[in-house]
Amino acid sequence: MKRRDFLKVTGTGAAVAAAGGVAPLLEACAGKARPLGRKVVVLAIDGMDPELVRRFVARGGMPTFKKFIEGNAFMPLGTSLPPQSPVAWSDFITGAGPGVHGIFDFIHRDPETMLPYLSISRSTPPSKTVKLGRLVIPLTGGKVENLRRGPCFWEVLARNDVPAVVFKCPSNFPPVKVRAKTVSGLGTPDIRGTYGTFSYYTDDPPADADEFTGGECIPIRLWEEAFTADLTGPANTFRENSPPAKLRLTVYRDPTRDVAKITWGGDEVILKKGEWSGWHRVRFKLAGPLADAVGMVRFYLKEVRPHFRLYVSPVNIDPLEPALPISTPSKYAAQVARRAGRYYTQGFPEDTKALSHDVFGEEEYLAQAEIVLRERLACLDETLADFDDGFYYFYFSSIDQNTHMMWRTMDPKHPLYRPDAPPEVKGAVEHFYRAMDGALARTLAKVDDRTTFFIISDHGFAPFYREFNVNTWLLDNGYIALADPFRRAETEFLDNIDWGRTLAYGLGLNSVYLNLRGREPRGIVEPEEAAALAAKLAAELEAYRDPETGKRVLVKVYKSRDCYRGPAAAEAPELVLGFARGYRLADDSAAVEFPKRICKVREDKWAADHCIDPPHVRGVLFCNKPVAAKAPALKDLAPTILKEFGLEPPREMTGRPILA
Repeated sequence: MKRRDFLKVTGTGAAVAAAGGVAPLLEACAGKARPLGRKVVVLAIDGMDPELVRRFVARGGMPTFKKFIEGNAFMPLGTSLPPQSPVAWSDFITGAGPGVHGIFDFIHRDPETMLPYLSISRSTPPSKTVKLGRLVIPLTGGKVENLRRGPCFWEVLARNDVPAVVFKCPSNFPPVKVRAKTVSGLGTPDIRGTYGTFSYYTDDPPADADEFTGGECIPIRLWEEAFTADLTGPANTFRENSPPAKLRLTVYRDPTRDVAKITWGGDEVILKKGEWSGWHRVRFKLAGPLADAVGMVRFYLKEVRPHFRLYVSPVNIDPLEPALPISTPSKYAAQVARRAGRYYTQGFPEDTKALSHDVFGEEEYLAQAEIVLRERLACLDETLADFDDGFYYFYFSSIDQNTHMMWRTMDPKHPLYRPDAPPEVKGAVEHFYRAMDGALARTLAKVDDRTTFFIISDHGFAPFYREFNVNTWLLDNGYIALADPFRRAETEFLDNIDWGRTLAYGLGLNSVYLNLRGREPRGIVEPEEAAALAAKLAAELEAYRDPETGKRVLVKVYKSRDCYRGPAAAEAPELVLGFARGYRLADDSAAVEFPKRICKVREDKWAADHCIDPPHVRGVLFCNKPVAAKAPALKDLAPTILKEFGLEPPREMTGRPILA
């Protein structure tokens, strides 16, 4: 695995064997709440943009939304600072900002070791083990921990006997131990402990195969129309040094037809060229009869000849036999799967990395995105069928992920725009908005005169034309020093920093930290100097102009001491970058790399984004009741929902009810 893949690693794979110790705790919290005779329903559509809604409604493709808008409230919804999904949905869950819930970016760092980690969750292996040869036997259980702090509003509902269903809410892995029906969303890893690592088997590996992130390319050699290769599973913590568990695949190519057979264990699947399989169970042996880990995969046979190309999805946690806790009660994920069919359990299931690395073409990517959508709609139908009372929340990722990848196909100003792209590619973003019109129609069937109904998104969208590397800017302007300048091109994740001469560094997608004495292990910025240095950096960054376009890159650089309040505020980065529309942080800057150019054209197919200045990417709010607040924000929704059930919000909630 490449070092940059650390950006996707949760470390949760190390706790697969210990998950059995967590599930009973979640199960113990399950139960039935009393009926109320009132309902609050939230349809959560990640990334839905108010301007795109207006555009597509005007074209006539969203008749259900059009009718709803004509008789109900529709307005922009304020997002989080920064407007990143884990931050925004944490605002929603807690009714408060990052100063309370402690999620400031996708990526945080441990101030003691300076190692980066994903902010949503982490796992720890068993604290006590005994070795028998090369076998490691745990004597205590491991732990999977949700790092979001602060109140969770459906915990308040449960304590007051309000029934609740929360399907796939982001920033809720592992799910809060609560007496409610919940399935975890963004933050849920694949079985390897990553945000999604596909496997690509081919006898014609691309030149950049060693640079893949979010996937791995496995070179194969056909011998008499067959080959064997391994599928990688979770870290095997029962073995010394925790090597990854492996499952052997054998693949047979038909000698004359474009057909192949894939076998593993006692199972097999036969596919034609261009065909997707359904979900198939895979089992990884960890310690003989002591333990194993079960997951599930989909196969896609991309090509049979002249070259062989087989895509295998990330090994998802199987909802019918979860290797990690993904629901409350622990059997709820399986209950949904038995009726709706197996479904992707990883946080963001659309395989954007496969498209970025050209493992998928546009049409192949969209076919996979359609599978995700069909599964989610089936889960919507099944969870709605059982809902009659209390609180209901259901989440869709389709608009968010597909707008990230397909905006460029509808924007002639984008550097990756293709005027000759097929109509279904150019119309992909609008297609998924239309699909949400159908989801709204299904949901409205459960909305009656005793229902308060919201449609919300966590943020909107903007094009991503050009990248900015804040760490290169900091280096060029004397705020960062390298220990070995000759290793500049090899530097990643703070591993070549001269901390004795470094004042500030960027980490994550919007964050700049000072090298603060007493917090960073080798900090040199005195605490009494921090405010002046942060103000100086903010002013210089705001004044910076892209040398090729002459435009400001950053609309506003926020000083966290002015923005965050609460017990976690001291952990915040000193500066939060508010990018201008059309700009975003470069991927290599998030990985703390130092290319020569500060600004350059965005060349990755991930070509639209929202990690910019919050007022430029507000989300949407629809409601069937009058909204009194002039500028509602995500953090206002938790206290609003509690008020609808006659409940007082916890004192940590800084949001305010918004309904008249």
